Amino acid sequence: MTNSPTVVIQSASDTSGGPPRGGRSTPSPGGRNEQLSAYTRPNLQRSVLALATSVVPFLGLWVLMYFALQVSYLLVLVLAVPAAGFVLRTFILFHDCAHGSLLRGRRANARLGAMLGLVVFTPFARWRHEHTLHHATAGDLDRRGTGDIDTLTVSEYETRSWRRRLAYRLYRNPVVMFGFGPLWGMLLAPRWIRPSAPAPIRRSVWRTNLTLAVVVGGLCWLIGWRAFVLVDAPLMAMAGAAGIWLFYVQHQFDHTYWQHSPEWSYREAALRGSSYLRLPKVLQFFTGNIGLHHVHHLNTRIPNYNLQRAHDDTPVFRDIPTISLWDGLRAVRLKLWDPEAARLVTWKTYRRGRTADAVGRLAPR
Repeated sequence: MTNSPTVVIQSASDTSGGPPRGGRSTPSPGGRNEQLSAYTRPNLQRSVLALATSVVPFLGLWVLMYFALQVSYLLVLVLAVPAAGFVLRTFILFHDCAHGSLLRGRRANARLGAMLGLVVFTPFARWRHEHTLHHATAGDLDRRGTGDIDTLTVSEYETRSWRRRLAYRLYRNPVVMFGFGPLWGMLLAPRWIRPSAPAPIRRSVWRTNLTLAVVVGGLCWLIGWRAFVLVDAPLMAMAGAAGIWLFYVQHQFDHTYWQHSPEWSYREAALRGSSYLRLPKVLQFFTGNIGLHHVHHLNTRIPNYNLQRAHDDTPVFRDIPTISLWDGLRAVRLKLWDPEAARLVTWKTYRRGRTADAVGRLAPR
């Protein structure tokens, strides 16, 4: 990805859901915060219930998977499916803590987020920082590259060397993205941090690594490393692949929103560049309502359990991009941003466009 200009972002303590200080935005009729502020107040009972219906069943299923090793590994894999769902749901709570929306108080959210980060193998402070950058730059063509899926424009792809084009094709290949992506995104990449990173972020990474080493080492000593790998690997692979797909379809869909910085709008990026992924109720439960991503991007302080109500009660959300589960599965075919058509295109569409351009250049004038 090409280097991006310096990004002006919200501080970790300023996650009110508005545009970052110094950012560009189009004013919203009636005021965005006034419309959605009623949904931003965390409810302690509902937050505790969300934790009880996420972390507790995950831990219970993990233990059950271990005992199922004595019966059949096929049974372990069957149990890994709901267990992975609860890992995904736990990640949404971790995500809410990063936005300061699950509990009242920044410190309480940070402490809980650090603990949940152990379940999802992710250092809290580092992920919070990178995710804040994502919210500050989503849909901005001039500020890509942090916390999102790498996306090239047609012209950027064409000016790359063949090696870099091949690397991009491999990166966007579903087998690589959803097969090897969880291994890289959950287990390898979060373990390292640049020496130049701020001290709190470095401490978050190394403390998480140390704690994970103790926990994983203790479990391997207790039940054996083979048993640990046989239990943990399939559910983390499933949860990681589902998480990457969710993050993908939240901004990578037909006729999504991308603009260069002078024309970029925080509000338009939320309403037109963040999808409303309509899922069956059971999948909406396991994904913590994050399919209502347009609501989340317009105001990040809304807890996951209030997103549906905010969507249903707010008129501005009645005309936003809506995609089905099938649309989301088909969206992985989209590869490049075509600025002229203002849409993401598949490799097939890209090749067809190049052929048409070549014919046009050769045609007599």
